[in-house]
Amino acid sequence: MDTDVVISGAGPTGLFLACELALAGTAVRVLERRGRRHEQSRALTLHPRSIEIMDLRGLADRFLSRGRTVPGWHFAGLDRPLDFSRLDTRHGYTLFLEQVHTERILEERARELGVEVAYQHEVTGLTQDDAGVDVRVRTPDGESTVRAAFVVGCDGGDSRVRSSAGIGFPGSEATMTAMLGDFAVVDQDALAAAAGTRVLVVPLEGGLTRFVVTDPDRMRVPRSEPVTVDEFRESLTRMTGSSFGVDEPRWLSRFGNATRLADRYRAGRVFVAGDAAHIHFPAAGQGLNTGLQDAMNLGWKLAAEINGWAAPGLLDSYHTERHAAGRAVTGNTQAQTLLLQLTLVEEYQQPVAALRELLDDLLAIPAANARLAGLVSALDTSYATPGEDPFVGARLAGPPADFALLHGGRFGFLELVGGGAAKAVSAGWGHRVEAATAAPHPGLDDLAEVLVRPDGHIAWVRRQSEVPSDADREAALRRWAGPPSL
Repeated sequence: MDTDVVISGAGPTGLFLACELALAGTAVRVLERRGRRHEQSRALTLHPRSIEIMDLRGLADRFLSRGRTVPGWHFAGLDRPLDFSRLDTRHGYTLFLEQVHTERILEERARELGVEVAYQHEVTGLTQDDAGVDVRVRTPDGESTVRAAFVVGCDGGDSRVRSSAGIGFPGSEATMTAMLGDFAVVDQDALAAAAGTRVLVVPLEGGLTRFVVTDPDRMRVPRSEPVTVDEFRESLTRMTGSSFGVDEPRWLSRFGNATRLADRYRAGRVFVAGDAAHIHFPAAGQGLNTGLQDAMNLGWKLAAEINGWAAPGLLDSYHTERHAAGRAVTGNTQAQTLLLQLTLVEEYQQPVAALRELLDDLLAIPAANARLAGLVSALDTSYATPGEDPFVGARLAGPPADFALLHGGRFGFLELVGGGAAKAVSAGWGHRVEAATAAPHPGLDDLAEVLVRPDGHIAWVRRQSEVPSDADREAALRRWAGPPSL
């Protein structure tokens, strides 16, 4: 076996998954067909849950030091913002951070952990058997084959890994397209003309300005047709009355609202994550964030399997949990995109304006705002199991000390009422579980013991009203963290 895991794709999802696997002691190779990291940033934001999962690994400051925080975001471009600051998290904001920096930070971390990241290595196909996967790779030196125990496709919407594994990608074709342009030259004095229009203007680093345009006269143009500067200028003028003097484009792109969700996230020894598992219109900037959360969910489970202590069915739970999350994201982005699309159709503009006004009014209701804020931020993602305690499956939202238990990628165990449970857990499972005692605190009211998964979701609890049971605790630990050390 050449390596434990081959990851195809060195975008944010692939790099973060590599970090998670390496943190757990597995051998990882990341293969990327590009010659180097992207110079353009497709995504510009990290939402609250993404910052939380970086905080769970002690990495949040690396991202926060490079970005700028804003207290909320938007849903379908409605006037009233989603208020992330009122959510139950220490990271109640969106971090404005260009994707190039996200990738750079994650690659630096991966290399710190000993991950090999190989550019100009394109995965062209694979075959698997009961013992492993043979991955065909095209390199500058020719064709080669890499043998791995498992393969993960983080290689985008056109994933070769997904198609080679026979994983279906059902969904809908694009019914509209939009244009994106990053320009070095812009008439800054004219930018005020964009206010109140449907053209999004974002200042980027290096003096660049990004425009995102959905032009009713051009939204039926196929995504495959290249964007030209003249087309971009004409659309800007049509939409705002000004071309803003845009010149010297550094990146022009056309993107659509095709929406697809993999029919399964696992096929034997092959998995998909990120855009290889789900694509959609970039409404509210959820794509990159969803991919990071895929990686957080899969990493510890795959490492557990490789390291020989995964319980039966643990790997299959990756599909169960993250496919549902992908379905939620593709669903809400379709709703947002439809609202935008109808806004651009002249015959619907008046009723859609009334609908948008109604939705803005609803977002003034704190509970309604929190519902959509939780959806977009991914803070409402729960892996609840019917019949289990309501805490089970929820994300941990405690103080920094709780998060610190998970910095090493292990389980966390909190003893909130005395009795020696933490000491017993450390004695038996200290190689996989970081145990600590703490006083009861907000968010974990009425709980005496809490077992937290490496991805920050709660696996098991004992309430203060329940009689302490060594057998129940041991059963939960064996179920999630494997047998105790001898």
